[in-house]
Amino acid sequence: MWRPWGSNKSTVQIHGTSPSPFSCSSFKDIQNLCREEPKETSSAGRRTYTVFHRVRIANSLLRSWTPKFQQGPHAAAASSARQSDSDPSISIPGADKRIVVYFTSLRVVRSTFEDCNAVRSILSGFRLSIDERDLSMDSRFLNELQGILGQRKLTLPQVFIGGRYTGGAEEIKQLHEAGELKKLVEGLPAAEAGTCEVCGGYRFILCHDCNGSHKLYTEKTGFKTCTACNENGLLRCPSCSCAPF
Repeated sequence: MWRPWGSNKSTVQIHGTSPSPFSCSSFKDIQNLCREEPKETSSAGRRTYTVFHRVRIANSLLRSWTPKFQQGPHAAAASSARQSDSDPSISIPGADKRIVVYFTSLRVVRSTFEDCNAVRSILSGFRLSIDERDLSMDSRFLNELQGILGQRKLTLPQVFIGGRYTGGAEEIKQLHEAGELKKLVEGLPAAEAGTCEVCGGYRFILCHDCNGSHKLYTEKTGFKTCTACNENGLLRCPSCSCAPF
């Protein structure tokens, strides 16, 4: 019923080999199968290699030149702005023994609000005296910061430690993670215990002249702007706030 083993040997014709039949049960033609085909050395092959070689050289040159060409006027302005932002020569006179933080308490821009809170939280952890200047409470802080940095467009927060410019949120976070921020604040005076009894920790009080309305009324001139307070009718707390720069 079963065919005897090896009685009928099937032969398979392998293309590119000798016309002799190849037996599946033996490897007598293995040398012919493993023999490498002769390489063609035509002029077309050499020409193709040369073309691709030139293309690779051109691509490498373009990659090396691309960063230079991409730096347009906007990129150059941005790089110069970053350099000026991290310039350690920027300083505040009269602030050698304190930390000054320019921030905003408005929630208009969520990322800015979160950065300001993160920086304030990091600095408050050292329990040091911090001069916080909220630009949303007094616009004169904005003019003050623009004059210090010499720029019209600013990002918040901005931190000065010992009178020297330290940077924004990213710089403070990196310094804190590396342990360098603790070294920068060493020797600064500690924060006073408790809350200011005059302003309750808000650093501002209502103007006594206009009662926070920023307007004054007289019978001769009528209503006029109060010059003693800011646009919000507030005065800096005389107990816990530092003098303007």
